[in-house]
Amino acid sequence: MPDEIKTLSSQLAQDPDSLVFLRLGEMLRQKGQFDAAHRVALTGLERHPHLADAHDLYARILADKRDYERAFDEWDMTLRIAPNHIGALKGLAFLYFKVGDVGQAVAHLEAARQHAPDDPGVAQALALAQGGGGPGGAPDAARAAAAAAEELAPAAPAAAPLEEARVFAGLEGAQEGLLLLDAKGQVLGGALKDPRGRDVTDAVAAYLAGVSHEAARTTKLLGLGRWSGVAAEGKLGHIHLTPPGGDAVLLVVRDRSVPMGRLAIIAQRAAAAARRWLELDR
Repeated sequence: MPDEIKTLSSQLAQDPDSLVFLRLGEMLRQKGQFDAAHRVALTGLERHPHLADAHDLYARILADKRDYERAFDEWDMTLRIAPNHIGALKGLAFLYFKVGDVGQAVAHLEAARQHAPDDPGVAQALALAQGGGGPGGAPDAARAAAAAAEELAPAAPAAAPLEEARVFAGLEGAQEGLLLLDAKGQVLGGALKDPRGRDVTDAVAAYLAGVSHEAARTTKLLGLGRWSGVAAEGKLGHIHLTPPGGDAVLLVVRDRSVPMGRLAIIAQRAAAAARRWLELDR
């Protein structure tokens, strides 16, 4: 593990935007290096504020440090981004058990069980919590809640391998010229930089919110069928928009040295990667 931590740290130093920080932060947390894990997670969050797994990692580290109030806020934010996030549902259940609110804890566990019926931790915690209402009364309930909380104590999530978690892993421009968004303009993967190297991901995402719906509505009104792509030339570069699946939209940006035909091929490859990722995410 020390060698892997060193390797991951080196990778993150070479590419600060890499999602490798998720694995690195978790490994540091598992080794009990909470301060180092805290720094890694917080830095990752600053670069990926809309990434649910980043908030979940930070929450687990905060819970390890017994900063339960802030951990609650981070898990709450995780669910705002990804309402069915199992780690956040279990984390909040853990915190509710800690304060004795068994009803809320069980409600979060029930929600987690709907989306992860085979999760042994969820099943065991539910069994412990529901066993607290027996003839022993309140003391039994308190012990059951404590046991359920212990069962749910933050642990490493069963996440996808790092390279699968990166939508455009291995594709050129993954962190500066490819951007995948949902219908609301939420960033799902990739990043964009302007010609000066400044990150403009969130700003562009905000402008593109709803563009997939508008494109579909326009082509329907014009009787053109389903839209498959929009290309535009600019003074400094070219862009290509395409719907990889559902209401998601993919933006590909390249400078003027890349011909429009070549740009369309790049967009097709990126769209295929995005479709695979979207299917896995479901």
